[in-house]
Amino acid sequence: MIPYKLHRVIDLPISKEKCWDFFSDPKNLKVITPDYMGFDIVEGGNCRMYQGQIIGYKVSPLIGVKVSWVTEITHVRENEFFVDEQRFGPYKFWHHKHFFKEIRGGMRCVDEIHYLPPVSLFAPLLNALIIKSKLKEIFDYRSEKLESLFGLIKNAD
Repeated sequence: MIPYKLHRVIDLPISKEKCWDFFSDPKNLKVITPDYMGFDIVEGGNCRMYQGQIIGYKVSPLIGVKVSWVTEITHVRENEFFVDEQRFGPYKFWHHKHFFKEIRGGMRCVDEIHYLPPVSLFAPLLNALIIKSKLKEIFDYRSEKLESLFGLIKNAD
């Protein structure tokens, strides 16, 4: 089965260093995650991101049921990108690339997520009815929160 994909871009009027400092600190993921998800880091989020880092979370993606989610930071190139991959959690497959590129007036931040729902047989139905819209909602919130924290670049290249 070919994974589903979510692609998001936001242009922030911040320096490369400020951008990297924010996104490479695992604690800031809670800042840009909707409160209703009850997101908590329970292990491995107390230091700056590095390749091989394992981070454990508790999160309630649906109807208040807490689930464990463990990701590994598999690739890091400082100020340019990092990749997190689910090792255990609510998805059958989760691969999330974060790219950071200097543009006129700030930084372009790109999220590219490839994912598969937990049950292959029902993947198209689960994605169409629940997962796709839930991920869109979460990343819409993330964009709104980033805009409130840093502002936006209008008409970026």
